Amino acid sequence: MIPAPFDYVRPSTVDEAIQALASAGEDAKVLAGGQSLLPVLRMRLAAPTTLIDLGRVAELRGIREEGDELVIGAMTTHYDVQRDALVASHAALLKEATDTVADPQIRHRGTLGGAIAHADPAGDLLAPVLALDASLVVAGPSGRRTVPAADFFRDLFTTALAPDELLVEVRVPKHTGWRAHYEKFNRVAQAWSMVAVAVTVRTEGGVIEEASVALTNMGSTPVRASGVEAALVGVQASADSIAAAASHAAEGTNPPVDSNADVEYRRHLAEVLTGRAIAAAAGA
Repeated sequence: MIPAPFDYVRPSTVDEAIQALASAGEDAKVLAGGQSLLPVLRMRLAAPTTLIDLGRVAELRGIREEGDELVIGAMTTHYDVQRDALVASHAALLKEATDTVADPQIRHRGTLGGAIAHADPAGDLLAPVLALDASLVVAGPSGRRTVPAADFFRDLFTTALAPDELLVEVRVPKHTGWRAHYEKFNRVAQAWSMVAVAVTVRTEGGVIEEASVALTNMGSTPVRASGVEAALVGVQASADSIAAAASHAAEGTNPPVDSNADVEYRRHLAEVLTGRAIAAAAGA
């Protein structure tokens, strides 16, 4: 199917992109990697009056250190995140999750910021960003502001971004020395997660000193598994302690019901996958 007609704008700076977005109004769409937007346009499930392509905004790409944080440009591709030495050293969970995203073609075109701003609860990068306590820097006509990941995801495909704002940076606190694992369950290769678990832990002498756990597709937004985190801290990374902690995985969640799974099955998956992910991350 052919998309509905639209105006096409290709800015070269963030300021130009913000100006174009403000001028176009609420019916504009921002094109990052396009892996989610282009199919929707072809099916005419979206009919924007203006499409703003960020592909030439060089300042939105790249990964750098800034004190105790990694700063990742919103247009940095999944491929670049996968292969970056800073990410591997200081945010291993993000690399683990990015490794599971679709296929090489998608990872070469899709972007971290695009996936986060799209806010699909089945997307594989939202829960890791939440577990890592990342902050999202957004820019608009009034300047820049920083939103914690815990406050950024509001509902199904809904974020804290205003209609005239862009996501420009993802700031990730360094988790140097933390081990991590992303455990994903899906029906077929390259499918969205039915349920997935993002786990990163800091251990000393086999004891879990700190833990962050977040769930994919267990609600309309990514969910922090606070009960699991509390049960892990200060315990030996044994099969029994991990199983006891994982039993809290589904607490406070509101899983969707669709053709893939009902609520109870997703809760069961959350517990099983959480146990596997913790064991893998902790080396148990």
